[in-house]
This record gives sequence, structure tokens and C-alpha cells, in this order.
Amino acid sequence: MKPLLSYQSTTAIIGLMIAVVILFLIRRDILHIKRSLWWIGIALLIVLMGFFPLQFAKFGVLLGVNYPPILILTVGMGFVLIKILSMDLERSRQERTLRRLTQKLAMLEGFQKESKAVEKIELRTKDEKLNDTNNH
Repeated sequence: MKPLLSYQSTTAIIGLMIAVVILFLIRRDILHIKRSLWWIGIALLIVLMGFFPLQFAKFGVLLGVNYPPILILTVGMGFVLIKILSMDLERSRQERTLRRLTQKLAMLEGFQKESKAVEKIELRTKDEKLNDTNNH
């Protein structure tokens, strides 16, 4: 049975579909542009692999990889590890920022309570002075 599409066409179509989904997510403001550049690059790479598979195979042979799919899997795994590392770095930065904001909020709440306490004391002092002047 003859396949409907070649593997080249299938790969190119998958890459184009990924690119369209990414552009849709950007347009709906679901995916931030900074994050989308990574995914657009991946989609572009997949499209290029679909249109030029022999060039990727030759590149793999130059690197000493005789079976081209292994090169793609190895490079893909490397990209995944880099992406995970960048996500962990971003998460750590966000946690640090959240911790600092929480500390600042606690300080502001403390200042607010202190301010209210001072205000109450000042009101009592004014009331006592009024009472003293009214009694005399």
C-alpha cells in the first residue's frame, strides 16, 4: 500500500501546523512573544527538515552520525534540556521576586498597623485635652 504523503511532506506539514498554532496563541495573547520565539524556531527547524531531509542527513554524516533520525533525536533532546533549564531559571527568578514582594507587603502592613496605633494614641490625647479644657 502506497502512503498518501511522503515523510518529507508529513514533517513539513507538522512544522507548519505548529507554526500556525503558535501564531494563533500569540494573536490571542495566550503565549508571550518572548516565549514564542523559541517555539517558532522549533517549528521552522521541523519545516526545514521536511523540505530538505537529505541536507540534514549529510550534516549528520559530517558529524559522524550515520543514521539521521538519531541526530534529530539527539539535537531534539538537547533543545528540550535547554528549554527545561531556561524554564527553571525563570521559575527561580519569579520565586525570588515573589518572596521579595511578600516581604515588602509584610513590612507595609506592619507600618500600617503602627500608623493606626499612633493615630489612636493621638486621638486619645486630643480627647483628653478637650476633656481637660471642658472641665476647667
